Amino acid sequence: MKIAFIGGGNMAAALIGGLIKRGVAPLDLYAIDVSEEARARTAQQFGVKTGAAADAALAGYDAIVLAVKPQVLKSVSETLAPHLSTQLVISIAAGIRAADLSRWLGGYTRIVRTMPNTPALVGMGVTGLAALAEVDAAGRSLASHVLGAVGETVWFDDESKIDAVTAISGSGPAYVFYFIEALQEAARQLGMDEAQGRALAVATFTGAAQLAAQSGEPASVLRERVTSKGGTTAAALASFDAQGVKDAIVRGVLAADARAKEMGDELGKQ
Repeated sequence: MKIAFIGGGNMAAALIGGLIKRGVAPLDLYAIDVSEEARARTAQQFGVKTGAAADAALAGYDAIVLAVKPQVLKSVSETLAPHLSTQLVISIAAGIRAADLSRWLGGYTRIVRTMPNTPALVGMGVTGLAALAEVDAAGRSLASHVLGAVGETVWFDDESKIDAVTAISGSGPAYVFYFIEALQEAARQLGMDEAQGRALAVATFTGAAQLAAQSGEPASVLRERVTSKGGTTAAALASFDAQGVKDAIVRGVLAADARAKEMGDELGKQ
């Protein structure tokens, strides 16, 4: 299995590192980036081949991962198109619909659109994936293998759901960090120092998430088990409910989904 990456940012580095840990040979990976500094850093860190632009060598790769900013994907696609034959193209660019990417690639259709998230940087990400109809089972398996190197994968038959994935898990880490910030501020107001508040807040999120993952029970059931009638947890949750915190979170996620769709419309006009 030979995989090329166009774009050498953090997510590409996470995927390259994850694939190597899973047994892919560094010499079977190719990282392309216009930045000489990025190329040098990637080569030094992983021992992979690097290049400054898409070239004929890409014909020998099974998959090409597009890990560039959405705003430059059209121009990158134009340089890539002449080198495509049977490779699977995997896009991790936010907002870019597979149909628009296919158009920029001259009608190429072996495309999988994905949305990973930043916990991929520590091997604990989750990625939503959707493929064009022309991608066969082997192509889907290859995409799962590549993105699975940094965490879980969830497939969707309807590509429009990738906008929802962006709103839930793509942006989701920011929501978690936001809540951690709030807990740390509460800890400060309760007289704790920064280190104490951070340790308690972060460990609470890590532990609660692991408990939810391992128990398999609904989050509502787990919440109820922690909430004794008339107790401290009940007091906090009653305050949250009175201020509409849950509804505000839902509205925020829906706003993120709407913005993802807007981005797709705006970027797709290129």
